[in-house]
Amino acid sequence: MNRTRNNDRVPRGRSAGSGGGTGGGGRGGRRFGSGSGGRSGSGGGSSYGGRSGGRNNSGGARRQPSVAREFALPVTVTPGLPPVAAFADLDMPKAMLTALGTQGVATPFPIQAATLPNSLAGRDVLGRGRTGSGKTLAFGLAMLARTAGRRAESKQPLALVLVPTRELAQQVNDALTPYATAVRLRLATVVGGLPIGRQASALRNGAEVVVATPGRLKDLIDRGDCRLDQVAITVLDEADQMADMGFMPQVTALLDQVQPGGQRMLFSATLDRNVDLLVRRYLSDPVVHSVDPSAGAVTTMEHHVLHVRDTDKHQTTVEIAARDGRVIMFLDTKHAVDKLTKHLLNSGVRAGALHGGKSQPQRTRTLAQFKSGLVTVLVATNVAARGIHIDDLDLVVNVDPPTDHKDYLHRGGRTARAGESGSVVTLVTPSQRRDMMQLMATAGITPTTTQVRSGDEELSRITGAQAPSGVPVTIAAPPAERPRRGSTSASPSAQGRRGRTDRPRRTTDRTTATRAPRRRTAPRDGAPGGSAQSR
Repeated sequence: MNRTRNNDRVPRGRSAGSGGGTGGGGRGGRRFGSGSGGRSGSGGGSSYGGRSGGRNNSGGARRQPSVAREFALPVTVTPGLPPVAAFADLDMPKAMLTALGTQGVATPFPIQAATLPNSLAGRDVLGRGRTGSGKTLAFGLAMLARTAGRRAESKQPLALVLVPTRELAQQVNDALTPYATAVRLRLATVVGGLPIGRQASALRNGAEVVVATPGRLKDLIDRGDCRLDQVAITVLDEADQMADMGFMPQVTALLDQVQPGGQRMLFSATLDRNVDLLVRRYLSDPVVHSVDPSAGAVTTMEHHVLHVRDTDKHQTTVEIAARDGRVIMFLDTKHAVDKLTKHLLNSGVRAGALHGGKSQPQRTRTLAQFKSGLVTVLVATNVAARGIHIDDLDLVVNVDPPTDHKDYLHRGGRTARAGESGSVVTLVTPSQRRDMMQLMATAGITPTTTQVRSGDEELSRITGAQAPSGVPVTIAAPPAERPRRGSTSASPSAQGRRGRTDRPRRTTDRTTATRAPRRRTAPRDGAPGGSAQSR
């Protein structure tokens, strides 16, 4: 198979663009509130543990609402190739086509059909598609096909995927493994939160493809365990989130180390001015594909704003959590997540907590319990907002409304994936109504607004809410195992920085899920299996 690029390429100039980047209790009273639980302007607090000042309890500065502006998309000089109708029409190794069939992936999603002909030909690609649209295979299949047949030297990978969080890195690794195995390519996942030793060993042994968070990859390079000068294909997945999380200086420093004439692919659910620098500086004559509106509008997704009283918000939340079926509930802070999780367990609801204060083994175990159905309610901060796919998840609840329209879109993106239906419900108190109306307008969404209270028939109709059993439950779990020395099995790091947050913390979990962890210094929450096609 011809792996060469089919278009003449203008040499990259590193000086283009700008420089180094931007930097069930009773119904009366509030159970976990501080103040009214509502927002005032862009501030405010959670009714499950409010904010104090400008920092939240997730361990980092609270992100200000982003401005919904889109940069001017680059002009493509060389026309792109037309989309394909089937994977068999693509110039991919037969073993990969066979693996697609084995995985049950029969027909390419729109973003895959549009981008793969061009990415397989070696073109730079700028792709936008809503979460769950199949972006991972859109870049992953081309990267693996163009790398197949080559062998990496020690510490010198040939292809690189940069992602913002541990959860997303693990999802990318899981999604690509069957196809990498089919063409005998070695994958290495290097992220913070787990010991660095075995990750370094995997690179020394040779890995053709590396999936990494920026901070841990920088650490490995600084240690002399990795070099990027042989990387011919570079992918930035969820580039907007990396920019929002402050990774831009690290990302640009890494991109400056890969082969100057290599292929670059940038994929994201949203494209705005936060990624303008990357596009102008690192993509050359890219083929641009935007198969979904920037607002992430999904025809199979319903959006509901439920107006609730401050004094009734807690009981309403508990009744929604007690529904039949799984649900993800988002709150602003780690403290609020732990409090609500403990109360749900005491009320008879099988709940689990997920946030940046949990060790990686704890986070992995909680996600596995949620996917298996042992846990029916995942209570989370924005760490779960990206990079997590759960089959048959039909409800997401914003217990605390997000302050940023992109956070709303990515929280909601956990449901209605891969053509399935789902609902996003946001609980809004009187003081939050104006801010929520503005956020929805910015996101391009017209929600159904309903006044509800606990025990209402309307609440049950929209969410499946019902009274909890009131019988306390515990979630049996094996003791959290300490990772073997130097383990490379990794989940993505939301922070990825060198230091304490890149080392595993000794877990203090016991077999009951009701005990809240002790407060520790932890990575700031990022804002993160399922069907192979939707990854």
